Amino acid sequence: MTSMLGILRRAVTPGRKEGRPAAPTRAPERRQHNLFEAAATFVAASVDDDEDRMDEASGWVSPEALSFGVGELACRAVIALARERDQSPETVARTLLGLSDG
Repeated sequence: MTSMLGILRRAVTPGRKEGRPAAPTRAPERRQHNLFEAAATFVAASVDDDEDRMDEASGWVSPEALSFGVGELACRAVIALARERDQSPETVARTLLGLSDG
C-alpha cells in the first residue's frame, strides 16, 4: 500500500506520471465534484494503484482542497476503527502506521 505522504505528493505535483507533463485538463463537466468525493475517489484509486483514476480525481478540486479532504477522510477512518476496536484513536493511528506505542 502506498504511503499517505506519497499519495499526497502525487496529488499536488504536476506531471506525476514518469516525469511526463500532466494531461491537459478537460473542459469542466456539468456536475461539479466536492472535495470529499474527490478525496474518497483519490484514496480508493490509490489503494487500487489506479493512476488514471487518481489523476481524474485530483483534477476535480484544487490540490489544497484534495489534501484537506484526504486528511478529513483519514481522521474519520481512524475514529471509526478506534470505536470498532474499542481503542484510542492514537493507538489505532500508530498501529496503522506501524509505529510502536508512544
